[in-house]
Amino acid sequence: MSEVRLRSPARGVVLAVLAVVIVALIAGPLRAADRARLEAFLEVTGFGVALDSIALSASGAPAMLGLSASDFGQGWSTLAEEVFDTGRMREMGLSILEEAMDDEMLGHAAEFYASDLGQRLVLVENAAHLHEDDDAKRAEGEALLAAMPPERVEVLRAMNAAVDSAGTGVRAVQEIQVRFLLAASYAGVLESEIDETMLRALLAEDEDELRESLRASALASAAYTYQSLPIEDLRAYVAALEHPIMARVYELMNAVQYEIMANRFEVLAARMRGLTPAQEL
Repeated sequence: MSEVRLRSPARGVVLAVLAVVIVALIAGPLRAADRARLEAFLEVTGFGVALDSIALSASGAPAMLGLSASDFGQGWSTLAEEVFDTGRMREMGLSILEEAMDDEMLGHAAEFYASDLGQRLVLVENAAHLHEDDDAKRAEGEALLAAMPPERVEVLRAMNAAVDSAGTGVRAVQEIQVRFLLAASYAGVLESEIDETMLRALLAEDEDELRESLRASALASAAYTYQSLPIEDLRAYVAALEHPIMARVYELMNAVQYEIMANRFEVLAARMRGLTPAQEL
């Protein structure tokens, strides 16, 4: 999006005006296939940028096979860009939201994110989503945590808990891994077929370790993303996230992101066969 490259003051004006327009758009009654209002929802909440950022996860696909991107030759980047096309992923997201988002959820979330606080949050969240170097973000986030007052750390923990109040993160990551590895197996990317039952059992053995890893990563990411915001803003954000309607909104948005990611990894696996000789997991 072009406004991403604007300087901060200009972006603030653009987003403030956009928020007013979007709230007016979303204020009417929701219809079953009101695509324009849902597209406005993607913009005002920053969820569209979050969907775009799924493309950055493609770089982790070879590692799940015990390989690296270089093992798949020069065609890897082109393939990843085609499969994780941002326009396609937004379309998938809109299609799911059309079926599952109701008027109460849409209006509640849009009203919050169109507020001054909501737009400040969108600015920093969009910037973090578009920062491609996850290792650098995590390292900076961990450094910030080490020097952070305990009360701010606790607010960030509460925020992360509210974002995934249903506790679906671990299972979703496991399901993405299962779907990708099985698709790679079926496509012949691996020399031998994977037994699904055995794979799920192996992943279950590491579930506690995965849960702690995700918590640590999410906390470092939050420290990095919200470093410029005062603790009062973060406390207000936690309160907003803990509202029952917002909890439903985030449960749906999490589900949308996980489903799109799993789907794209399955498609990627099916098309990786032509890039490399079969490898053993």
